[in-house]
Amino acid sequence: MHADVSWLLVLFTIGWAGAFLSGLVGIGGSIVNFPLLLYVPPALGFVAFSAHEVSAIGAVQVLFATLSGTLAYWKSSRLIHVRLVQYMGIPIAVGGLAGSYSSSFVPESGIRVAYALLALAAAMMMLLPKRKIEDADASQPEFHTGLAAGSAAVVGVMSGIVGAGGAFITLPIMLVLLRIPTRMAIASSLAITFLSSIGSTIGKALGGHMLLIPSMVMVAASLAGSPMGARLGRRLRAVWLQRLLAALIALTALKIWLDIILQR
Repeated sequence: MHADVSWLLVLFTIGWAGAFLSGLVGIGGSIVNFPLLLYVPPALGFVAFSAHEVSAIGAVQVLFATLSGTLAYWKSSRLIHVRLVQYMGIPIAVGGLAGSYSSSFVPESGIRVAYALLALAAAMMMLLPKRKIEDADASQPEFHTGLAAGSAAVVGVMSGIVGAGGAFITLPIMLVLLRIPTRMAIASSLAITFLSSIGSTIGKALGGHMLLIPSMVMVAASLAGSPMGARLGRRLRAVWLQRLLAALIALTALKIWLDIILQR
């Protein structure tokens, strides 16, 4: 009984951390939860999740973390770029559904490599120079619609395979390629990732990898953590939010690639 409670507490803590960062920097939380769910439980003596199970749990967590974070931004500000959400949200949702369902046919090593490639691409994009754009410069700035929709579709397929919402790659795309102001990119990314995670969650459920209890624990943690992160994110300077996001992406990419190279 004690072991069961401890196991649930570990899952809740992991879910809360991912959801808090989800609201803070506009990611779905999977960039934190994927490695934590993969490595922390066995390190503490609990049964390890497979990469397929982790990706399924992550899909559910991202769904509720981004929904909670989106509502927090929607109620208190008008930072969500509705047109951008439409152009990126629909392609990424369709791609997420296709990728998540096809992940049933992808080996464990393939899921890790797909995740590592996404994280590496995002880390490299965050190193590119970004034009300084403040949120006050434009209420609904223009962007390249074809680039937005096309990149979202590709990200949707890749992120669907690993159970991620794809925000940790869509955010750099919005900041670097589409030139969206930082806070607007964070708020809009949460809404886009919510749409993406709907397809990913459905695909994982159809693939038969969904675990009910861990998923429910992660949902509860998401509803608690994401609004708290969103409130703090609205108070921090945009430059610090960008640096935090870049550090999270780089560290995660490094960890996953080291494990792949060392075949752990």
